[in-house]
Amino acid sequence: MKKSHFSGLVIFLALFLFGACTQKPAQKETDIKTETVATEESEMHQAMNVPEDDRISLNLLPKQKRHQLINMRSHLVAVQTIIELISTDSLELASKVAHTELGSTTKMKLMCASFGNEDFEKLGLSFHASADDLSETLKTGDKKKSLEALAVTMNYCITCHANYRQ
Repeated sequence: MKKSHFSGLVIFLALFLFGACTQKPAQKETDIKTETVATEESEMHQAMNVPEDDRISLNLLPKQKRHQLINMRSHLVAVQTIIELISTDSLELASKVAHTELGSTTKMKLMCASFGNEDFEKLGLSFHASADDLSETLKTGDKKKSLEALAVTMNYCITCHANYRQ
């Protein structure tokens, strides 16, 4: 009987010591508070470095916003398609995409006029006119000039997105 008590005591002490050796030391309350304050200050600092969105709002209604997002995504797909077609020497087809998807179609002209912001409308119409120029340049078969024309068109995208938001 004494032997089994002794064995139990040895096992208990071994488990106790093993547990004590593997536990992390408890943090002091002040350490925890310091970490919390430091984290909050870091988050505030990061938030302060984010500039305000001072772009001009077009004050679109939810339905208009969805429609505009669909248009922007469609334009992005068209640009990607044009790049891909240029890379495969399919400049004639790229010209058609530039004209039909990005050019100054009646639909696009009406769309630009529907936002009620004259400067936005002018920028949008300039974008679509540059896509017409891109289409014509692509027809020449000159890759270098076509890429330059595409860069002009993309600069209108960048300018618009830098200045306006929904």
